[in-house]
Amino acid sequence: MEKRAKRPDGASSIYFGKDGYWHGRVTVGVRDDGSPDRRHVSSKISEGEVIKKVRELEKQRDAGKVRKPGRPWTVKAWLLHWVEEIAKPSVRENTYAGYEVAVRVHLIPGVGAHRLDKLEPEHLERFYTKMLANGSKPATAHQVHRTVRTALNHAMRRGHVTRNVAMLAVPPRIEDEEVEPYDIEEIQRLLSAAAKLRNSARWSIALALGLRQGEALGLRWSDVDLNAGILRVRKNRLRPKYLHGCGGECGRSPGYCKKRVRKNEDTANTKSRAGRRVIGVPDELARLLELHRQEQDRERVRAAQEWTETGFVFTSPTGQPLMPSTDYDVWKQLLTDAKVRDGRLHDARHTAATVLLILGVPERVVMQIMGWSSTAMAARYQHVTGGILADVAQRVGGLIWEVAKPEAGQGQTDSATAR
Repeated sequence: MEKRAKRPDGASSIYFGKDGYWHGRVTVGVRDDGSPDRRHVSSKISEGEVIKKVRELEKQRDAGKVRKPGRPWTVKAWLLHWVEEIAKPSVRENTYAGYEVAVRVHLIPGVGAHRLDKLEPEHLERFYTKMLANGSKPATAHQVHRTVRTALNHAMRRGHVTRNVAMLAVPPRIEDEEVEPYDIEEIQRLLSAAAKLRNSARWSIALALGLRQGEALGLRWSDVDLNAGILRVRKNRLRPKYLHGCGGECGRSPGYCKKRVRKNEDTANTKSRAGRRVIGVPDELARLLELHRQEQDRERVRAAQEWTETGFVFTSPTGQPLMPSTDYDVWKQLLTDAKVRDGRLHDARHTAATVLLILGVPERVVMQIMGWSSTAMAARYQHVTGGILADVAQRVGGLIWEVAKPEAGQGQTDSATAR
């Protein structure tokens, strides 16, 4: 009797079992403990059906797309693991905060009950549609989409899923919002109204230099050299985040706990290398900053023991750094006081960028001042209002026709000579 050749280690096997089923076993890799990872398939229909399933498993194994062994993740379980154990230690605090909100507020209630390996693009697309129907903006849906796409990329790299369905899902379309910067007359009214406020130089910096809110509130006097006429943007003011100081006994959210403890720093480094920059300060703004420093010195004396020395340029009457939410409220009130149309605080940045571009400042210099990392940003910020264009036209027209005017008496003399 001819001896059957021994099958090589790890080869797939197909056999008919005593249970009346055809079975197939495929070695797809190695488990965490070093033992072979053998996957099982079966069919009661025919041997051919099992052969088909075995070949499909072998194809996935060879392509590196076999799901890892063990209990399958749910979308909720993976997102919680990813945001806390993978994202949190490796990204900036503000980035983590955005991820955490997207996961907790939107993704887990929306698609968290699905098995991770059973999630489909259509599940996400229907979820985005529900978000919009419930009042979320397309930009919010996009941010959620980017979050789940990033989380699934990590799941795919680790073998928990064989594809990233968020790469296939189509998020809602975002219409580019046309932002009109303030024209020259509006800027003058804003600066005039700001002169009556505490920290008035805060708004001159926003409109003249285009600093982001976090950059302006994160400025310290050590970043400002008025003798050299420069300031350095290095830090970004963070929104405060708190932990319970009472162990949660108050029943309130941490931010409203009377014994709350702040868990993050006042500032962090700017988001990108381009954001860390040196900016020239116009003489007029340098004068305003010097006046502001003198006023802060007087506030320090008035506050006496209540003053906390933080070194920030813009502070509360007791030296504490300004809260971003309070700063925003002051901006909104400033618009009302100046009788200027409503707008976002970021529109002051659009205004500064537009004025620089209209004045013909070289694009590279504008990039340095604004902290842009790409020349494509110039096109995004170069919104020219009719008011600014009209002002430029008047200046150009005045210059040309002023030169073309005849000198006094010259026109009459020429006329007389002609006669």
